[in-house]
Amino acid sequence: MRLGTLELDGRTAGLAPMAGVADMAFRELCREYGATYVVSEMVSSKGLTMADRKSRKLLVLSDRERPAAAQIFGSDPQIMARSAKECLAFAPDVIDINMGCPAPKIAGNGGGAALMKQPVLAEAIIRAVVQAVNLPVTVKFRLGWDSESINVVELAKRAEDAGAAAVTVHGRTRQQMYAPPVDTETIAAVKRSVSIPVIANGDITDGPSAAKMLEATNADYLLVGRGALGRPWVFSQINAYLQHEVILPEPPIAEQMRVMVKHIRRICAYKGERIGIREARKHAAWYIRGIHGAAQYRQKVGALSSVEELEALAVEIASKNA
Repeated sequence: MRLGTLELDGRTAGLAPMAGVADMAFRELCREYGATYVVSEMVSSKGLTMADRKSRKLLVLSDRERPAAAQIFGSDPQIMARSAKECLAFAPDVIDINMGCPAPKIAGNGGGAALMKQPVLAEAIIRAVVQAVNLPVTVKFRLGWDSESINVVELAKRAEDAGAAAVTVHGRTRQQMYAPPVDTETIAAVKRSVSIPVIANGDITDGPSAAKMLEATNADYLLVGRGALGRPWVFSQINAYLQHEVILPEPPIAEQMRVMVKHIRRICAYKGERIGIREARKHAAWYIRGIHGAAQYRQKVGALSSVEELEALAVEIASKNA
């Protein structure tokens, strides 16, 4: 898939943006396991233009995670354009516009998926950002606000007219949040309606589900979100299946625990142990999901206060699940 001068490998998978999850540590780890592209956590356009330190920290990209996109959200075309220019200080490869976030604090303030209720404004935002930067600009949509207003085909056409290099479609409405099913037929309709690349997103959790999404939608590329939580190796599984039709099993529990510790150590290295170990609790809960005795281990995860405690827990889990 080509985005301007940027070429991504085949029809394999990248890491979707996830607020509070897809930080630099996780993005790097997913790249190491074969993700061919990553997207930053979404960043407030207002925060960027007001020089908010927290917003700017979210945009820091390392050389180990490229190619990478910086994702911004907001509802004012000029502020969005200015924030896209602010992103350039971090040298992203792509600017991604979030028009799909269903979270009440985002959509409730006119950003994210709420923009799908205002197609003219959405197009104006895309056009303003495209004109502001000399980088490929992509846009992430949902199907529409609810089942009565599925308008992603119209939005995709408007995005193409405004100069977007590609569109990502999460196959659910805002009303659905993350409830099944994913509507692959509408993603396929988007693919038929535009000439720019279409990226499919939603419930891609392994090689077979990735292949099924590609077959059902004819999409150019895939983004994996929640399927990578506690499972960064999912990208290796997807690549093996798409390239060689090989189904890779889940790693042994001991290996999963090793990856968990590596992940948390990297978070702590980037953010300090106090913040890192607090964030480790949610990641550790994802890593131990489905493991025998997970309920008991989750209680211990909730009380973690140091990397040493995490390492001890990882040893315990690995030894009892050998």
